[in-house]
Amino acid sequence: MQTSYLEQEPARGEVDALAGATVIEFGAPWCGYCRGAQAAIGEAFAAHPGVRHLKIEDGPGRRLGRSFRVKLWPTLVFLRDGQEVARLVRPSAADEIGQALAQIDAGD
Repeated sequence: MQTSYLEQEPARGEVDALAGATVIEFGAPWCGYCRGAQAAIGEAFAAHPGVRHLKIEDGPGRRLGRSFRVKLWPTLVFLRDGQEVARLVRPSAADEIGQALAQIDAGD
């Protein structure tokens, strides 16, 4: 699990081309909801170590978040081979995150 936000967001084309299981976490380092969700996100990812995790800082002028129509933080977008399979907005429990992870984690 990635614990810090990426310095630079990838382009949407790069994300769409990712093979396997990926979760994009959109948020901001100053966001209280984002900080509050970290324990549940970490717990859920511990059971799915093979899933790629991209932690993307979102906000004005950030194209990737707009392309996914992100409105609230944190938003977790669950992708399998670049296609969205599930989405959670402001998740609070590790079990709901784990259920979404199980949908994309085929043990790559």
